[in-house]
Amino acid sequence: MKLSQYFLYLATIAGSTYLIRVIPFTLAKNKVQNRFIQSFLYYIPYAVLTVMTIPAVFTATSSVISAVCGVIAAVLLAYKGKGLTTVAIISCVVVFLAESVL
Repeated sequence: MKLSQYFLYLATIAGSTYLIRVIPFTLAKNKVQNRFIQSFLYYIPYAVLTVMTIPAVFTATSSVISAVCGVIAAVLLAYKGKGLTTVAIISCVVVFLAESVL
């Protein structure tokens, strides 16, 4: 492939990413009044983050059992109101210990 083709691909990707971010602002000039749409838009970041994170959690370890142990630890700690750093560190330690035992 030529260098110019790479730049063409890069420009196409950059343009499509830019349009995806700009089109909603140009189409929706007023504030969204519909409560259903507001609640839908409110939960999109959480849904996207979950969809990106969960597959990575279960494929990052050498066994699914250690991944499940880490997820259970994270959910329990988050449910108890612990901070993000605490949850991440303790979950990593739990996965490490589960990997050591297995």
